[in-house]
Amino acid sequence: MKTHMTYEAHLDEVSTLITEIYTLTDEAAIALVMHAQADDFFSGHDDNPTLCTQERAELDARAVFKQYRQKR
Repeated sequence: MKTHMTYEAHLDEVSTLITEIYTLTDEAAIALVMHAQADDFFSGHDDNPTLCTQERAELDARAVFKQYRQKR
């Protein structure tokens, strides 16, 4: 059974994973996540909290880095 986290905890986990996987600073990872959030990347997560899982955070971290690293 998948454990769900709050939307805020999910965003925190995505930021943390970006720092761990891509060795970015906390500030850089948070900036990527904030940019993605402003771009509605996470809008489905807010509407459907069952998307806020550890497995999804790992996928989201990679997707956010890939999509937003050049935009920061």
